[in-house]
Amino acid sequence: LNFVVLRPSLLLLLLVFIRPGYPFTATINPAKLQQTSSMSSSALSVAARHVGKLSPATSCLLLCDIQERFSPLIYKTDTVVSTAQFLTSVGKALDIPIVATQQYTKAFGPTVPGCFADAADLESTPIFEKKLFSMMTPEVLDHLAQPNMKDRTSFLLFGIEAHVCVQQTCLDLLEMGHDVHVIVDGVSSQQPIDREVALQRMMGAGAYLTTAQSAAFMLVKSAEHPNFKAVSKLVIEHMKKTNEFNEIARK
Repeated sequence: LNFVVLRPSLLLLLLVFIRPGYPFTATINPAKLQQTSSMSSSALSVAARHVGKLSPATSCLLLCDIQERFSPLIYKTDTVVSTAQFLTSVGKALDIPIVATQQYTKAFGPTVPGCFADAADLESTPIFEKKLFSMMTPEVLDHLAQPNMKDRTSFLLFGIEAHVCVQQTCLDLLEMGHDVHVIVDGVSSQQPIDREVALQRMMGAGAYLTTAQSAAFMLVKSAEHPNFKAVSKLVIEHMKKTNEFNEIARK
């Protein structure tokens, strides 16, 4: 007798397609193959919807607790504030809503005015008082449930502190099924290690880590976007300011 030695992978393939009652007679079922192909296409389609792309129509900016009495204690605080101003300006140019919170304002003070390009923008932004660490308080959730906000499923998150309020906000949003884009040059903590570990924790949970400039260009997508020049001007002005987190990236 002559024995044919089959590779395990080939043997498994033959076993899959063997029809019962016909020893070692392999037949391929076109309908089954078509079904498998359809399932693969469906899986790819689902994957394509969850790669973290941004669109102004479905995005919302979340400014977390950048407050006057607390921000001076934060690592690289000047960059956090300048990044916040850049993002709120981009949001204004692209008509993206902004939601801000303040943690126990009596103790930590109001939002730093420098987070906005002008005072009018600060005054027109809904700012929610909170004691919960996460931004997802009942009041904020009610605001996000309004008809003009219900299509906002991608959240650009920035503020302080990275390992407390920002992280807990991020995890709550992920648990709700939303996309969260953590702006790494817009978040920080008092201690660098807390910031670093928080970024790893949020990424591990499913958040997208990105930079302010990367997010801005993803939102416009093309030089043909009607507001591309306005956003480009904001990028140029923002790049003139020192990004203190570049020092970390070079190490």
